Amino acid sequence: MTTKKTIIGADLFAGAGGLSLGASMAGIDVRLAIEKDSYAAATYIHNHPQTIMINEDIENIKKVDIRVKKGEIKLLFGGPPCQGFSTSNQRTRNKENPANWLFKEFIRFAKMWKPDWILFENVRGIVETEKGLFLNTIMKGFEKIGYSCSWQVLTASDFGIPQTRSRFFLIASKHGYQINLLGEKGYNTSITVKQAIEDLPSLGNGANIDFMNYKGGPNSDYSKQLRGNLAGCTGHLVTRNSDLVLKRYNYIPAGGNWEDIPATLMQNYKDKNRCHTGIYHRLHPDSPSVTIGNYRKAMLIHPWENRGLSVREAARIQSFPDSYEFKGSIGFQQQQVSNAVPPLLAKAVFELIVKEEK
Repeated sequence: MTTKKTIIGADLFAGAGGLSLGASMAGIDVRLAIEKDSYAAATYIHNHPQTIMINEDIENIKKVDIRVKKGEIKLLFGGPPCQGFSTSNQRTRNKENPANWLFKEFIRFAKMWKPDWILFENVRGIVETEKGLFLNTIMKGFEKIGYSCSWQVLTASDFGIPQTRSRFFLIASKHGYQINLLGEKGYNTSITVKQAIEDLPSLGNGANIDFMNYKGGPNSDYSKQLRGNLAGCTGHLVTRNSDLVLKRYNYIPAGGNWEDIPATLMQNYKDKNRCHTGIYHRLHPDSPSVTIGNYRKAMLIHPWENRGLSVREAARIQSFPDSYEFKGSIGFQQQQVSNAVPPLLAKAVFELIVKEEK
């Protein structure tokens, strides 16, 4: 009979807790989290009451104090701010952006705590930025302090999540393990937006009633999984758009974007041909969603209602359970959901480490 090993986790740049939730789902005991933003930290604390949260700039933290018993496995994980590596952010996607070097703080923590495992997450653009400079620097940094690295860009829809979001994952082992990060991926069918959100309440432009009951029973195994035994949930908050924006929505079919809007309604754009293809995109109900990035700014449109997505709809598409509550005003909640790693994707990656330690 083998004894189950306890894996102790510490989450850097924790945000609202998507990675921590995935780790917990995989059976990891997350004991410490560090997050600079006070609203994201409040969300984390509410949903992870057993984890110590340090609401502080990581650069000011010079000591790691996580009690670990003999025989327990240490795992350091997190994703430094990634806007500078985003493929949609060409202006600061270079080595001159100081935010692009925060991974050095991650390596500093690894040197202090000496974990058995490291999981480093970021946007897929980190592979391409500055012709791979950052990826090579990160890997060399981990290798220099004694870790062997495996990495892969994974797409959420390959792991049963209704979104085509791609994320970079690196697993580093202190003990020489090499990990196949593709793992057990390969679902027979993709989860669609309709399967993800159809059972949620119908809402209007600017909806602001936080808690509401479901409008019916779960319409898929996915929505049933995220609902649990709840009768209703929070997060039914929608940005209030102007009448002009709502008129534009009328012209956009499922899967369409700003190109479907008549020129007469786009006259406030100096050159509408420079619009990003993701602007004014209406989600297609029968396909996985595009990436839930800054969905308010991008005017991401509900698949069959003329309004933006609610916080809960975006959270569903990100694979957060309905019991997960976001804190702060609507803008802060939207940003927290946008920035998060899909918890079910994180769970799949963490399970690869758990499997190695059985």
